[in-house]
Amino acid sequence: MRFCFFLFLILAFAPFYPIQAQPDPDAIRFVRQGVKRFVFDAEQWIPLSSLDPKNIIGLASMHPFTHYMEEEAELVLEKGQLVVRSEAETQTGIWFGGFNPFATYVLDLGDVRGKGEIGFAFGDGNEQMRVTVRYADGEIRDMIQEIYRGSLRVFSESILTRYGNTMSGKLILQMLGSGLTVYLQQEGLPLAIGQGEFSQQLDLRKKKYLHRFQSQVFVGIESGIAQINQVKAGLGAGMGLADIRAITYEDGSPLMDQGRLWYTMTIRGRALPHPLQGVFSMDPSVFDIRLEGVILFDRNDGLLRNEVASHVFFDRKEQLWKGLTTGFSAYADPNEEKQLLTIHSKKDPRFGFSVMQAEPFGMVGDIEDPHLIYDEEAGKWRMLTCINQNGYKAILLESDHWNRGFVPLAGPVRVNSTGTSIHKIGGKRYCFSGSSEREIFIYSYPDLKEAGTLKMDLPPWDASSGTRVWPNVVELPEGYPFRYLALMMDRHNYPGISGPQWTYGAIYLYHGSTE
Repeated sequence: MRFCFFLFLILAFAPFYPIQAQPDPDAIRFVRQGVKRFVFDAEQWIPLSSLDPKNIIGLASMHPFTHYMEEEAELVLEKGQLVVRSEAETQTGIWFGGFNPFATYVLDLGDVRGKGEIGFAFGDGNEQMRVTVRYADGEIRDMIQEIYRGSLRVFSESILTRYGNTMSGKLILQMLGSGLTVYLQQEGLPLAIGQGEFSQQLDLRKKKYLHRFQSQVFVGIESGIAQINQVKAGLGAGMGLADIRAITYEDGSPLMDQGRLWYTMTIRGRALPHPLQGVFSMDPSVFDIRLEGVILFDRNDGLLRNEVASHVFFDRKEQLWKGLTTGFSAYADPNEEKQLLTIHSKKDPRFGFSVMQAEPFGMVGDIEDPHLIYDEEAGKWRMLTCINQNGYKAILLESDHWNRGFVPLAGPVRVNSTGTSIHKIGGKRYCFSGSSEREIFIYSYPDLKEAGTLKMDLPPWDASSGTRVWPNVVELPEGYPFRYLALMMDRHNYPGISGPQWTYGAIYLYHGSTE
């Protein structure tokens, strides 16, 4: 009898104490918390090798040098610098590490006087590529990209794009697999001063070069002196980040590890096929984005490929890292076609330098930004992606298998789409997409009906910039001061790059709530 009385009270007063419903995504207000553009940031650096004159004991042992001409330059350590001197014409290569065709190489110069050239040489006894800046009277006169087979020069090209710079500061060589960009950093932002392509002459993406080549500082002096403060090679965050996507579990729930969210982001190079797939982490309660690693992809064709716009997830049932990526590396070869690829790895690909196996699965054409989940209720794998049909449009496909047999389920949607992704809000899935419409669209799942737009106080664009950003909305577990988080990028290209480019952007952090 007492139990019935209490049940009556609960039912009687239930309207006054409603159970809180989870909000629809378009009812969440996202407020911008911070913004940052990474431009060869020193703290975003995974070291590969270095030459630090302050810490050298036994120069010829630690950093062996090669004289390429009969006349030999003098090499000495003075006041924390490596000094190369010569009164006659000399060419010297100073070893500082192995070789990675996607690394960034930094040469910090001291005083450089006289006439000559300085830069980098990558090779072995059979092949070598040199990228050097030629100088005279304290000014940069040219930049040359050369390829040698044995002692025979088989290719030489001027790649200087910016003139009138003094020969001082740091030379930053961003290797991009099939091309490169050279920056000069003195005061303020690094200046893009040279850019080149070489995949048709020497495809450095071939795995044999990663295994065989070594790296040297190349110093050619007609007469004068070159002081070197430091040389380093590493994996860096470049000068722009884009295509931000949370790493997840197989059902699409965000992977939270070590108290951090994990993301794949595109480390920008110059155009296509020059970007690189980076992995970053962030404590969701603050704004401490950290480069953790880079991923390359192996299609068993002898190349290491720099695909990007990937979705990586951990399949808990199979204990396997899986995902999809977009085959932008096809732009390095006129005989290849762009396509989506399945990817997998037993090794955790989040850290350091990783290679995931990649395989085509029939999704050939102008298709981008895939996001894959396993829908347990439907018993299907479902992929949200963009296909170019009079502009990129979101479509949803499904299959019984994660790596083949996908058929259309919904879409394409009405408006332009980019950065397509599937996320749960309050236990219910929604589809999100950036657009060229100056809005971020929300769609129902799985039928892709329009369900509103994302509310932001300061969106990641201005009146003149592009708006095709990646929404990347994450619902956080209980215990955080906010329940929703979005990490987006803008589309402002890096200044000074010549020709076609995709060099955006800065990273924008938003916190979301309904209060």
